[in-house]
Amino acid sequence: MGTSKKEPAKEPKKQPKKDRPVPVPMSPEQMIAEARKAFFVMFGLLAVVWLVQLANYSDHYALSRDYAVVSGDVGTLPDILVAPLLHWSWAHIESNSGPLFVFGFLAAYRGVARFLGLTLLIALSSGLVVWFFEHGDVATVGASGLIFGYFGYVVVRGLFDRHLIDTLIGIVMGASFAYLLTVAVPGTPGVSWLGHLGGLLGGLVGAWLFRDRRAPRPASGDLTPRTPAGGRTPQPRPDSPRSDLYKELDDLGLL
Repeated sequence: MGTSKKEPAKEPKKQPKKDRPVPVPMSPEQMIAEARKAFFVMFGLLAVVWLVQLANYSDHYALSRDYAVVSGDVGTLPDILVAPLLHWSWAHIESNSGPLFVFGFLAAYRGVARFLGLTLLIALSSGLVVWFFEHGDVATVGASGLIFGYFGYVVVRGLFDRHLIDTLIGIVMGASFAYLLTVAVPGTPGVSWLGHLGGLLGGLVGAWLFRDRRAPRPASGDLTPRTPAGGRTPQPRPDSPRSDLYKELDDLGLL
């Protein structure tokens, strides 16, 4: 009677992991199309804010009283999403309209869908900070929280996305409007500094949450070899994390 031999179990072959696709940089035509969308989105948002103000004024600002965020009042929690559209006076809405359009456009021109998610996040963060931490029976409305959120997002977005143009825009906006931060600290009279601070935090978090995801750096190096005789600057591979930067520097005439 013969004995049977057991063949050693074969280990399953491991399939090579597929690299994540690298986001393709937007062409100038796509960027112009997104900027056009951003313009009309912000124009529409500003139109809604002013139409709401007309209705609010005609009713002696009853909307602001009825839909304001009041700290600790559970009934006002849903109003967190409505309060940014309301204001207490014409001076209030006039002071908010310009910064809202400018920072909103700069936040939206790289993608309207991302911008809508960012707006929701900022409205929630600004309203919740007011709801949890405001003292007294204070009714808070206004687009200032959105403005500070867009400002924070625009200033740091380029750093998270590793995008040269957005980084330069962030530096310019941060240097030009740094004074805005003075009304996001305690002790500022007549304004909801908590709403400003909450919006700013939401914008900074949004810059990280909605950042461009990049593939990891290739182990074999970033640059494709070039023959010395060609005399050309080494160019990055298409899958290099620095390919966008090289392309933008080349478009600007810096390479």
